[in-house]
Amino acid sequence: MSSNAPRRTALDALHRSLGATMTDFAGWDMPLRYGSERDEHVAVRTRAGLFDLSHMGEITVTGPQAAALLNHALVGNIASVGVGRARYTMICCADGGILDDLIVYRLAETEYMVVANASNAQVVLDALTERSAGFDAEVRDDRDAYALLAIQGPESPGILKSLTDADLDGLKYYAGLPGTVAGVPALIARTGYTGEDGFELFVAPSDAEKLWQALTEAGAPAGLVPCGLSCRDTLRLEAGMPLYGHELTTSLTPFDAGLGRVVKFEKEGDFVGREALEAAAARAAANPPRVLVGLVAEGRRVPRAGFAVVADGVAVGEVTSGAPSPTLGRPIAMAYVDAAHAAPGTSGVGVDIRGSHEPYEVVALPFYKRQK
Repeated sequence: MSSNAPRRTALDALHRSLGATMTDFAGWDMPLRYGSERDEHVAVRTRAGLFDLSHMGEITVTGPQAAALLNHALVGNIASVGVGRARYTMICCADGGILDDLIVYRLAETEYMVVANASNAQVVLDALTERSAGFDAEVRDDRDAYALLAIQGPESPGILKSLTDADLDGLKYYAGLPGTVAGVPALIARTGYTGEDGFELFVAPSDAEKLWQALTEAGAPAGLVPCGLSCRDTLRLEAGMPLYGHELTTSLTPFDAGLGRVVKFEKEGDFVGREALEAAAARAAANPPRVLVGLVAEGRRVPRAGFAVVADGVAVGEVTSGAPSPTLGRPIAMAYVDAAHAAPGTSGVGVDIRGSHEPYEVVALPFYKRQK
């Protein structure tokens, strides 16, 4: 096997046995879909879906100064995260550009797990290792120590409850607790990337297949189906959640991406990118950057990343993600557009789809919000 061959998750053989269409994603062979991506999407919105997310990058940070290191390396105030809780944050370059968006779990007083996007896991690992110099803390690559399964959708709490005695009712959104699911030791996190209630389960790769089968059997009466990356993308798009490489890049600061709230200037000590981000915050306040908005098609043509957003024949923005929306029944997109055209309901906005200016309605994000 050449070193360029994609990596395979612990569930690879199982995906193939289920007839999954596989694709190379960030150097991993991953299931794109098992059958109809539309059916998989609808299952997550109305019942439950089961995902293999073992391509995500887990990095453990431990030691007396683990919190101080993460406060220095990331833009968020990680020291203020309670044990058993998680926080969405970002790691930026010195110039303020976004290297990746992350979820950080505080597993114990001096132990954290940083979860990076698959495409950036090595970059994040290298940056954290470099930034750890001078701190009494260890940065450990734990990508091979975990498989990650996600069960998402309104039926997911009931399905999971049948397999664990962990206190799921007491588990808040963006919290995690150690437990046992179907006899398998797991970190049970109430997080996800679909806009639905659900859980992400970090387990040993050797336990992944047992857990997948148990979830599949327990979920069958509730209509749970296996889901691939394709519907994960349409689900997160409807929920207005950014995807690295599309809505987030090194050429954008969190303030350009409308996510300045994740930057915590009030935390103690210096952090990488602080000066550049303070300047970006001031710039954004004085002269609003392009705004990330939702676009809903009036017709049937699907916009794609990179397509120009136009008004009166002039480019006023660019599509970052686009797809047909199973929930809305129309094509949708996220796009960065000039502030003058960003207000929901702004008329006269279109997308240049191969030379034809297709009409679109500007809407506030997210497109879809679950009923609590």
